[in-house]
Amino acid sequence: MSSQTSSHKPRVAVVFGGRSSEHAISVLTAGAVLRAIDREKYDVLPIGITTDGRWALTADDPDRMAITDRRLPSVAELAESAEGGVVLPVDPTNREVVYSEPGSVPKALGEVDVVFPVLHGPYGEDGTLQGLLELSGVPYVGSGVLASAVGQDKDYMKRVFASFGLPVGPYEVIRPREWEQDPAAARKKIVDFAGEHGWPLFVKPARAGSSMGISKVDDLSGLDEAIEEARSHDPKILVESLLRGREIECGVLEFEDGPRASVPAEIPPVTAHDFYDFEAKYIDSATGIVPAPLTADQTAKIQELAVAAFEAASCEGLVRADFFLQDNGEFVINEINTLPGFTPISMYPRMWQESGVSYPELIDRLLQAALRRSTGLR
Repeated sequence: MSSQTSSHKPRVAVVFGGRSSEHAISVLTAGAVLRAIDREKYDVLPIGITTDGRWALTADDPDRMAITDRRLPSVAELAESAEGGVVLPVDPTNREVVYSEPGSVPKALGEVDVVFPVLHGPYGEDGTLQGLLELSGVPYVGSGVLASAVGQDKDYMKRVFASFGLPVGPYEVIRPREWEQDPAAARKKIVDFAGEHGWPLFVKPARAGSSMGISKVDDLSGLDEAIEEARSHDPKILVESLLRGREIECGVLEFEDGPRASVPAEIPPVTAHDFYDFEAKYIDSATGIVPAPLTADQTAKIQELAVAAFEAASCEGLVRADFFLQDNGEFVINEINTLPGFTPISMYPRMWQESGVSYPELIDRLLQAALRRSTGLR
């Protein structure tokens, strides 16, 4: 930690954008966070990462980080320069952020006390950025390297959950080499899975979120197209059987005494869409029901499972845990999201709002939890 006096406000670098297919969703999240963060309590430095990986100094202007006429925002539009770059030194003794442009003398932007990464998907949510911040010795919001990587890779996430006795639905994995070297054998593997569990199937990238690249496949005729769509986001894909039931989500937040679960929410069937896909989530503003209409026992059970998933993956800070409440009354965990969206319609902040934690307080709790932790082994 840099030295702080009573008059010093912690300096927060809000890092957003990134190289994944969820770039625009990250910009939306950053806009919401920048709007809600308490400027009386924190100094803020917005840093955007472009789709090609350049760290850019951006405008602190949440109004420009929104969907306009169904058009998604980008860091390139917010960057103060088309060439300038921000550098965070990989040196635990120096937290001085530097900005430079070609042909100009580098300019010091001051020290950063904590990073709030609001990147979704690979190259940000998957442990890569977290590893950089560990090397730099800068505290950051959210899970560490291992939990972030596990939370990004749905294959290993499910393996971890199963090893801790958490209920996981049937799935199959097609690794890059399988599809590239013998697509017929990979296709047969999926068809055999469908023979055991039935159609339809969901084909999705193993390491993406925001419902990117997911297809519902009703029969063999649509399989190859679905595989290629998923592989356009990630060469490793996941195939899941249809679980009939209700979609229920639950938030987990780190308090001083440990993780606690929010009231759960329900994602109702989306009549205009085949399933809860990207368009339903972000363009057409599908609305979840908060709190979910569950019995007291069902609510207690899902809260218990959400905290258990948080602990199983060694998470920190926050998690949104997604479940199916099957027609037989049993819960199955679908996935966790270690950096869930904070857009105005996102479920995570809505669940905590209903649980008595306002949006600004939620941001503050996450920052304070990060400032309490050290980097490195813990």
